[in-house]
Amino acid sequence: MPTLRSAPAASSQPRSSSSPSSGSSPLQGAMGGGQKSLSAASSLYVTVPCDDRDLDQTSEEGGSDSLSAGEGSDFEDLSRNMKKRAAKRPLKTTPVAKHPKKGSQMVRGHSQKRSEAPASDLFDAVKAAKSDMQSLVDEWLESYKQNQDAAFLELINFFIRSCGCKGTVTPEMFKKMSNSEIIQHLTEQFNEDSGDYPLTAPGPSWKKFQGSFCEFIRTLVSQCQYSLLYDGFPMDNLISLLTGLSDSQVRAFRHTSTLAAMKLMTSLVRVALQLSLHKDNNQRQYEAERNKGPEQRAPERLENLLEKRKELQEHQEEIEGMMNALFRGVFVHRYRDVLPEIRAICIEEIGSWMQSYSTSFLTDSYLKYIGWTLHDKHREVRLKCLKALKELYSNQDLTARLELFTSRFKDRMVSMVMDREYDVAVEAVRLLTLILKNMEGVLTDADCESIYPVVYASNRALASAAGEFLYWKLFYPECETRAVGGREQRRSSSSQRTFFHLLLSFFVESELHDHAAYLVDSLWDCAGSRLKDWESLTSLLLEKDQNLGDVQENTLIEILVSSVRQASEGHPPVGRVTGRKGLTSKERKIQVDDKVKLTEHLIPLLPQLLAKFSADAEKVAPLLQLLNYFDLNIYCTRRLEKHLELFLQQLQEVVVKHAEPSVLEAGAHALYLLCNPEFTFFSRVDFARSQLVDLLTDRFQQELEELMQSSFLDEDEVYNLAATLKRLSAFYNAHDLTQWELYEPCYRLLRKAVDTGEVPHQVILPALTLVYFSILWTLTHLSGTGASQKQLLSLKDRMVAFCELCQSCLSDVDPKVQEQAFVLLSDLLLIFSPQMVTGGRDFLSPLVFFPEATLQSELASFLMDHVFIQPGELGKGHSQEDHLQIEQLHQRRRLLAGFCKLLLYGVLEMDAASDVFKHYNKFYNDYGDIIKETLTRARQIDRSHCSQILLLSLKQLYTELLQEHGPQGLNELPAFIEMRDLARRFALSFGPQQLQNRDLMVMLHKEGIKFSLSELPPAGSSDQPANLAFLELLSEFSPRLFHRDKQLLLSYLEKCLQHVSQEPGRPWSAVTTYCHSLSPVENPAEASPQGGPHSKKRRIEGSSRQNREDMSSSSPEESLQLNSILPTPTLTSTTVKNRQPLGGLEEMEEEGGSESELIQGHLLSGNQRSRFLNQQHFQTPFNPSGPGLGNRMTRLSLMEEDEEELEIQNESGEEWQDSDKHSSLSKPGLDLLDTIELNFEDF
Repeated sequence: MPTLRSAPAASSQPRSSSSPSSGSSPLQGAMGGGQKSLSAASSLYVTVPCDDRDLDQTSEEGGSDSLSAGEGSDFEDLSRNMKKRAAKRPLKTTPVAKHPKKGSQMVRGHSQKRSEAPASDLFDAVKAAKSDMQSLVDEWLESYKQNQDAAFLELINFFIRSCGCKGTVTPEMFKKMSNSEIIQHLTEQFNEDSGDYPLTAPGPSWKKFQGSFCEFIRTLVSQCQYSLLYDGFPMDNLISLLTGLSDSQVRAFRHTSTLAAMKLMTSLVRVALQLSLHKDNNQRQYEAERNKGPEQRAPERLENLLEKRKELQEHQEEIEGMMNALFRGVFVHRYRDVLPEIRAICIEEIGSWMQSYSTSFLTDSYLKYIGWTLHDKHREVRLKCLKALKELYSNQDLTARLELFTSRFKDRMVSMVMDREYDVAVEAVRLLTLILKNMEGVLTDADCESIYPVVYASNRALASAAGEFLYWKLFYPECETRAVGGREQRRSSSSQRTFFHLLLSFFVESELHDHAAYLVDSLWDCAGSRLKDWESLTSLLLEKDQNLGDVQENTLIEILVSSVRQASEGHPPVGRVTGRKGLTSKERKIQVDDKVKLTEHLIPLLPQLLAKFSADAEKVAPLLQLLNYFDLNIYCTRRLEKHLELFLQQLQEVVVKHAEPSVLEAGAHALYLLCNPEFTFFSRVDFARSQLVDLLTDRFQQELEELMQSSFLDEDEVYNLAATLKRLSAFYNAHDLTQWELYEPCYRLLRKAVDTGEVPHQVILPALTLVYFSILWTLTHLSGTGASQKQLLSLKDRMVAFCELCQSCLSDVDPKVQEQAFVLLSDLLLIFSPQMVTGGRDFLSPLVFFPEATLQSELASFLMDHVFIQPGELGKGHSQEDHLQIEQLHQRRRLLAGFCKLLLYGVLEMDAASDVFKHYNKFYNDYGDIIKETLTRARQIDRSHCSQILLLSLKQLYTELLQEHGPQGLNELPAFIEMRDLARRFALSFGPQQLQNRDLMVMLHKEGIKFSLSELPPAGSSDQPANLAFLELLSEFSPRLFHRDKQLLLSYLEKCLQHVSQEPGRPWSAVTTYCHSLSPVENPAEASPQGGPHSKKRRIEGSSRQNREDMSSSSPEESLQLNSILPTPTLTSTTVKNRQPLGGLEEMEEEGGSESELIQGHLLSGNQRSRFLNQQHFQTPFNPSGPGLGNRMTRLSLMEEDEEELEIQNESGEEWQDSDKHSSLSKPGLDLLDTIELNFEDF
């Protein structure tokens, strides 16, 4: 069978991607130079990393129009001595362009007509896609028969229009110009103002265009395969045009023509495949006829078959010539184009050629292009490579021809499992699964072990693909049944046991993860039927001689619970992303059926499982969770009440036997599920619950009396009392135990603990929780009914008494008791805060409680002692110590979140937030998100008060540092540098809304100046005031000030310093630094190009200048009162002018003194200003030495202000823009402080 000549290698010398500069037609070159091939290499390529790429770069400028199989191959075993087959018709094996001078070779028959078909008819028809493509192609073929030149021009203009070019090829251009000249002319006419063209344009009509465009090319070749395809004029010239366009520097030309050329190549491959099949049939017919006897043989038939074979051979050679020209002229250069879309097209099409015509294309010379492109940096291209290889490896008939490719690129395919793009990694795992199935022994154990950990990936698609690989590698060879007699036998119990033993071995021995639920989810799609074999699972757990260790039993129970949960709920475990919105109707039906099956099977066996493993808390807790996934109505409908009785008995035994929180919580929740009044068996369950609580209460009363009467208890007595209290506390959390009146005995116990200190902390912790739940259940009863005043006051008395106990426990010696008391106290204070009367519950107003100052102080002190401790370096979480540190950090975060909620809901004085804010910078890694959210909410509540709290935080830190080190050299201490960083972070938290924060900034500076000069030295002393270094902290807020406000603050500072004596000629450094930050140069955010757009400047000699003089003559105290309405400027303009040169700053500085002009520069909203900031910030390099900067600002100060503006724009540009529009804090849904970890951006 004749095969297509082997693929060429890429040109070793990249050439320009622009159109050829030669003025002669390719046809002239072809006619004068014989079989000179079309070669249009482009410089617009991407170098794919490959070690032996350079070995494959062979010259394409040779005299042959086809390449041998040895050229360009990077496979060592590939034969380099394959014979080249010369084409019989060289003019047709290489597509040629038209002659510049139309002669007899180009103008056929009746092509002398000058009429031109409308260029847009064909394009509009394909774009609309309303008519059948076959009919459209037939119409074009009919027009071609009538007028070849006009029809071919229409086809050419169709491709030009498809590129988005509005230019057309006229008959005169077609007659007198070469292809390169035509492409150059069209390039000059191409409108590149917009980056969109038909293949990339948005809109519903353009989204379907690519499909219609490809369908048109396929139909065109299909309809021409018996006629025009072998007529050298249309196809050769079309290929020549597409080759030239694919070499253009215009993206639209290159993208569209490459797509057209590759689709044309695909259609030609289909034709070549048909020709190959026809040749095989012809050969068989010829052999059959020739083998007949002399009397039966028909010489005429033999002659006809020979002629037919000759004709098919000629057609195949012509098709191969066209394909070679397309491959060498387009694919070889465009598979490494700079555009990933073009590279993806090339790889997708070569994969289809290999699949459909493997005889010619599935060779190492072509496969290497896919192998090289596996290293592409763009996701879409790598994805196309893997999908193309999947189609090849899925066919077992083709895998034998992929051995050399697999050995060369296997390492790259295995490494792509860890690709950063999940969909690429998924396809890589699926490809390796096909290799595992169809190519035995190719993947080594090391290759497989690099894929196993992926079953625990967070992305479910990737984990499922890895689970399928794991199944086919480890489980399928050992477990899967084989077809017998054409039917698959039912899986035997031994096969299922083998599966679960292998699953246990993999999970336990690999030690890749701690939770089997993720492994079950990964295997669910490929081995779900095995995992849902709960009969085999339970039989393994219940049999006596199972030979399973303790770890294996725990893992098997976890697998059982995970499979039950997966079948019942239908979604993966927590933390695994699916990307799906919901289940289909079919999946929901399967889910319902599975839930019924598992309930019917496990209801009789659950009591047996609990009885067998009742002594092991790690096994009992997950078994009790099985009840969450049952259809509990089956207890009634299937008459299984006797199994319910057995379960309740086992539950009581488990609760009495264990005191672990996990077991008790699971048992209490299981009983809660059964205590539904809608169930017919509710009375039985309620009676069992009463029996259990009576038993626990009697024990508690007895053990409590022993404790109250004796001053000493041994360890067993303490353990029993603590265990009983834990059991009661766990059930009180899920069930209403108010009728057992546990508040009084627990309160007496806690009172003794506080008064005497003789009660162990193991007893205090559950006792505190019991009293807490008692108060909450009582509040629930009173909230739902019309409670009397006496009941409300009684509840408040209990709550106040309990708060006093918790307050006393805050000073307990045991830290666990302290933390528990703090958590319960913060929750109770929040519940009984003023917000409890909202929503029409005014009758609860007597319960509102406000903590006293002493309690607030103790809460703040506890926070300082237990939360804001020296932060330690957290490990990577691998050791037990690292886990312990992480748990402690989470606990501290919970404590801080509880305190912050009390602040925001008005339970505590907002000034107490200074104790939190002052640790913002030091503990940013641990609590930064919580403190930032608190700061945001506090500013929404009261902006002015929040600003004062920030200043108070700085004052407190400064005072502490001053008391510790004294005033000498204070600003050189590392702690002081940290304070400056904190002040800078506070300043950034105000955001870019300078006009909105103007009065806050001025008052903050004013209060800071007062504080810095509050402690003056003795009269006659030249020492600087003790707090004067605070001005350096205050300078961090100066970039937030307006130019006019800086001048006023300088005057205010000068007035205040008049009362302080200092040595002449030796200014204090803190004052110098602060004055430097207040240099009266316009703020970049209000006047400079970095700060925003300029308003139109007008000289207002009258009112504005007079207004400025009046303001400057007033006292600084009066000037700083900014609450009054500013005078409205006259002749203001809202026109935004272009940025002014830096040289104009001097003039602007002279005119910028009036507040009217100051307001003009800030008429834009925050969003508009930020938009202009982004557009103008980097247009002109900032020249700090320009003539307009004046003498009062140095290079350093300008850089500092510029850095501040950059930080504001990048870090907090959007945080405060809509602060006034936020919802009220009383909405529970907005409370983000009770989460453990919050993801907020840094300031």
